[in-house]
Amino acid sequence: MLLIALNLRPTITGVGPLLSQISATLGTTEAALGALAAVPLIAFAVISPLAHGLSARFGIPRTVLWSLLLLGAGTVVRSLPGLVANLWVGTALIGASIAIVNVLMPAVIKRDFADRVPVMTAVFTACLSGMGAVASGIVVPISLIPVGGEALGWQAALLWTGALLPFAVVAWMLSMRRQPRHEKPAQRTAAVGIWRDGLAWQVLLYMGLQSMTFYMLVTWFAPIAQSLGRSEVVAGIDVMVYQLFCFGGSLVVPLLLRGRFGRYAAACIPALTLLGILGLIVVPDLFTVWAIVCGIGCGAALGMSLSLFSLRARTHQAASALSGMAQSGGYLIAAAGPILFGSLVTLSGGWLASLILVAFVLTGQLAVGLFVGRDRHVLDS
Repeated sequence: MLLIALNLRPTITGVGPLLSQISATLGTTEAALGALAAVPLIAFAVISPLAHGLSARFGIPRTVLWSLLLLGAGTVVRSLPGLVANLWVGTALIGASIAIVNVLMPAVIKRDFADRVPVMTAVFTACLSGMGAVASGIVVPISLIPVGGEALGWQAALLWTGALLPFAVVAWMLSMRRQPRHEKPAQRTAAVGIWRDGLAWQVLLYMGLQSMTFYMLVTWFAPIAQSLGRSEVVAGIDVMVYQLFCFGGSLVVPLLLRGRFGRYAAACIPALTLLGILGLIVVPDLFTVWAIVCGIGCGAALGMSLSLFSLRARTHQAASALSGMAQSGGYLIAAAGPILFGSLVTLSGGWLASLILVAFVLTGQLAVGLFVGRDRHVLDS
């Protein structure tokens, strides 16, 4: 499970630091490539509702296996030289495959680690953030490796983001012998009823707003850093630092959920990220400091979102249904983030308007967190 987690971010987070190279190759602006960052999120929104049904028909083990193989295919297609369409088609395949695994992993945690959901979710989230950080830091140096008098290029760098995938596939295949072949599906009335549950919509909105913030920052932090005079390599390292502290932030979630403070943890987490954004607006020269603050907040927000899928459901079938619903609608919300961010950069010619957008999103997440933090369960009524 943790090997799988290591493969769910690098293919996405490796794109941001390479935007300047990709835009030079395609002859377009970096702002216009905000649409490329939105492709996986749109795929998440479209494909996530299918994951629950696929796992009920084919079983979680086989569904996850085929999704991992599709992720490998998408990674290869995206890196093929020649047609520009390869970049977009490969990115869409990557998004579709990750969408299915994203939905099913919280259900696996609920099924196999029911008494340790916050801890296992935190470790899973930490693996997501940690390897995503590594990808952001190494893609630019890989792309600049000289081969035959020329740099290796961004296509080869993006191919390397799938380097750990074969290990995850082999490990999952070995574990399939100990897993149930078919999961007992949630009742159809429950699967439909989840869309009429008010608490489920709160989880969806919280998931969407935190994802919107993360993908805006992970896509645009490198260009912002470069605009402040940092080199392309250093800007990639800045994004890596941001995600390394996402790693740390995800690990503190189990501690935040303990005791009476747990009721307010979901609201306090986006408040920390909001502090980082306001600092970036007021004192941009302290970029690394604010990247660290935002990293801790965004990592904790992702861990909180994934925990909510299990904590707000009584069974792993209900967790699967809630995960599918929340990730479908949530990523549809999130997909607008990179596009809106890039559009505001184009219209304003600077970063202020876009950063104010992030601040508004975080304020909304804070408000939703006050409601979603209450100890309740979906489908109880």
